[in-house]
Amino acid sequence: MPTTAPAFSDATASDSALRRFLFGLPGVDAVGLEARAASLGTRSIKTTAKAYAIDLAISMIDLTTLEGADTPGKVRALAAKAVNPDPTDRTTPRTAAVCVYPDMAATAAAAVAGSGVKVASVATAFPAGRAALDVKLADVRDAVAAGADEIDMVIDRGAFLSGRFLKVYEEILAVKAECGTARLKVIFETGELSTYDNIRRASWIGMLAGADFIKTSTGKVATNATPANTLLMLEAVRDFRAQTGVQIGVKPAGGIRTTKDAVKFLVLVNETAGEDWLDPHWFRFGASSLLNDLLMQRQKLSTGRYSGPDYVTVD
Repeated sequence: MPTTAPAFSDATASDSALRRFLFGLPGVDAVGLEARAASLGTRSIKTTAKAYAIDLAISMIDLTTLEGADTPGKVRALAAKAVNPDPTDRTTPRTAAVCVYPDMAATAAAAVAGSGVKVASVATAFPAGRAALDVKLADVRDAVAAGADEIDMVIDRGAFLSGRFLKVYEEILAVKAECGTARLKVIFETGELSTYDNIRRASWIGMLAGADFIKTSTGKVATNATPANTLLMLEAVRDFRAQTGVQIGVKPAGGIRTTKDAVKFLVLVNETAGEDWLDPHWFRFGASSLLNDLLMQRQKLSTGRYSGPDYVTVD
């Protein structure tokens, strides 16, 4: 089973040690955090930089459908859009991945085969995570066996909020072990963690347990990704790499719908973690409708006018 970064092995030796470590992290200045996020969100970019940002954002999208009404046909259509977002312009980048439930992973894998688009599958009793560990691990095994390249797991928020931090850590370790070569994204559901201090603590638990990405949200609650909570997580991965040499990705998900929103998040990445994270391997957007707006804005830059309502597919 994977172990934590050697520099922090003592921090995870016991429940009390982990608690001491987490409560020893610097407290979050909420006012300062929100002010910095708001300030960075006012940055404007030139036309050439905007064209680059739009293509970069497209390449970072985990194009997502996580509905009870998902069908193989819907997943195949989504996968086709991920592989070829704009059939009228073959220079449009592919998205990073398609994100689906485990029972749709095989359908998605077949649809994107050979394209370079990854298959991400949610798992561990998404979105609530209310299941026994053996059920959660079976969920992960099924998704990986079906062809998932990436697993998006949810933490046990009940355990976290009741202070059972080692349980959360050990569950992430167990899921990571089941992933094999698949990359693991750990979802905190920041809207349920209540405080920025809790988001910082959850970020460190995920990183110590071997997450490849830390992710804000499921998209299934009222408050999902925000500039402030994403900024806080970017600070965490920056600090973790500075202390361990290990780079970890960040994925804001839920509520990011416009090109303007996406550009704000890219500015946050550049100004906080740095250029090394401006790559789909290290930063993703969990989104369904964002791609359409990016395509519309991309065409506007190319032609000088907005396209008609039928230019992009309706999700």
